[in-house]
Amino acid sequence: MSLPSTHVDEQPDDDTAQTASSVPATVDQAPQTSRGRRTATAERRRLAEKETRIAGQPGFVLHSYPYKETSLIVDVFTRDYGRIALVAKGAKRPHSKLRGVLQTFQPLSVGWSGKSDIRTLTEAEWIGGLLPLEKSALLCGFYLNELLVKLLARDDPHPMLFDHYVSTLNQLAHDEPPPIVLRKFERALLKETGVGGRLSIDAQSGEPVSPDEMYVVDPERGPRHALPADTFPRVSGKTLIDMEGEDYSNATTQLQSKFLMRFLLSHHLGGTPLNTRQILLDLMQL
Repeated sequence: MSLPSTHVDEQPDDDTAQTASSVPATVDQAPQTSRGRRTATAERRRLAEKETRIAGQPGFVLHSYPYKETSLIVDVFTRDYGRIALVAKGAKRPHSKLRGVLQTFQPLSVGWSGKSDIRTLTEAEWIGGLLPLEKSALLCGFYLNELLVKLLARDDPHPMLFDHYVSTLNQLAHDEPPPIVLRKFERALLKETGVGGRLSIDAQSGEPVSPDEMYVVDPERGPRHALPADTFPRVSGKTLIDMEGEDYSNATTQLQSKFLMRFLLSHHLGGTPLNTRQILLDLMQL
């Protein structure tokens, strides 16, 4: 049963007044005539209005935290606008309808207004369609959310990654093997953010990797043959080929890919620890 759409009062208040900012000009310089100035002004107004009000956008809550006395800042992963920050005014009030809607791992339809880094949530509706995550799958979900918060820049759309996130939640909810599901998502995340190149091609020679030889993956350049002095994780060419093809049926591939992805993620996170990763390591040895 779908919850009713929750609309939020859009009048400015102390929660959002501090985040207001002007919209920069986004059109080329018009000729120095009154008609040219009117055209440029109209275009800027049109673009500002287009960017100011969004409705009916698919999204998921990644994280939220208190803002002033009665509100929340909600980190939302949307399909067409990427990761955005929204002020949910009054969401902490005991009888606020938003309290039951702004939950993690639940498909939402959201709307917002504003031009600053932190916009104002104007509507939120639970649309359903996914089973709830439970037990270990729930912890895996929080791991996914932490990766997205720490690796995705705000306002950077990744519609394919959004679809992969939905698919990953669905697989976890249906008890598919978490190690395999997580490896596929980690790999997709690095590829979508531009730091995960092809694993099946030797970066030095440009040739396909050999399944019977050992390699290391330079986080900035890609795979190359392993050397005795290397401190990077050593993986077989077969593992790299399997990962490129999303084939994790081999036990060695599962083991080697786990250590390889842990190494690559740590590099691209700049050494920032993942809280949920450590919990997963302790509980499930993922």
